[in-house]
Amino acid sequence: MGKYLLRRILQMIPVVLGTTLLIYALVFALPGDPVAAMFGDKPVNQAVAAQIRSEYNLDKPFIVQYFLFLKNALTLNFGNTFAGQPVISVIGRAFPVTIRLALMAFVFEAIFGVLFGIISGLNKGKWSDQIILILSLLLISIPTFVTGFVMQFFFGVKWHILPATAGVDPGFIDLLMPAIVLGSVSMASIIRLTRTEISTNISEDYVRTARAKGMSNFQVTVRHILRNSLIPVVTYLGADIGALMGGAMITERIFNIQGVGNTLYQAILRGEGTLVVSIVTIMVMIFVVCSLVVDLLYAVLDPRIRYA
Repeated sequence: MGKYLLRRILQMIPVVLGTTLLIYALVFALPGDPVAAMFGDKPVNQAVAAQIRSEYNLDKPFIVQYFLFLKNALTLNFGNTFAGQPVISVIGRAFPVTIRLALMAFVFEAIFGVLFGIISGLNKGKWSDQIILILSLLLISIPTFVTGFVMQFFFGVKWHILPATAGVDPGFIDLLMPAIVLGSVSMASIIRLTRTEISTNISEDYVRTARAKGMSNFQVTVRHILRNSLIPVVTYLGADIGALMGGAMITERIFNIQGVGNTLYQAILRGEGTLVVSIVTIMVMIFVVCSLVVDLLYAVLDPRIRYA
C-alpha cells in the first residue's frame, strides 16, 4: 500500500502544476486591461498605470509572471489585490463560508443519496425503485441554477419556510437551502451509482453462498452486499468534495453568499489574475488532499489495494 500511495502523490504534482498553468494562461488571455478598468470612466494616468503594472508584475511576460506566482505561492505569499488587501486575507474571509456550505451539501448528498440508493437497489423493479429513479433523473436533468431559483421562490419568498438569501455571516438555517441545491445533482448521481452496484452485487455467487450458509438477509446485506457496493460510492464522494467547492459559485450567486465562489466571480470581472489563480490553486490542493484521503479509504476497503 505504501508504494501505491507514493505513486498517487507523485502523480498529483503534475496535476497541480498543470492546472495552475492552465488557469493562469486563461486569465492572462482575458480581453481588456485590468489596470485601465481600475480607473473606470476617468482618464488613465500613464505614469500611475505603469507603476501599478510594475507593482503587480503585469509588465512582465506571461511565463515570468507564472514562475513568480509559483515562487511566492510556496510561502503562501499570494500578493495583494488591486484594492491593496492581502490575497490570503480575502481568501481567509471567504473560504470558511464555502467550506461550511460544501460540508453541509456533502452530508446531505451522502446520507440521502446512499439511503435512497440502498432502498432502490434492494427493491429493484418495484414502485419505490421507479419513484426514486424518476426523482434522480429529474434532479440530474434540471440545471442547478433552475433548482436554486425555484426553491428560492417557493421556500424563501412565497412560503417563508427558509431564508431566501444567506447574507454576510450565514448560519446553519441560512445555508440549509443552498446546501440542498448544491448537493442535489450529486445526490441523484449517488442514488443511481449505489442502486447499480447493489443490484449487480445482489446476484453474485458469494451472496448466494452466504444465504445458503444460513445467514439472515440483514447480515448478508450489511456484511457482503453493502460493503462491496459502497467502494465506488466512497470514491465518488471523495472526488465530489472538490466539485462542490467549484460548483458553489452558481449557488453562492443565487443566494448572495459571500464565499469563495462569489469572490472568484468578482475577481474574474475585475481581471484580478492573482486572486483568481490563488483561489483555484487552493481549491485544487483541497481536491488533491481529498483524493489522497479517498485513496487511503479505498485501500482499507479493498484488500487488493491494501496488499499491493
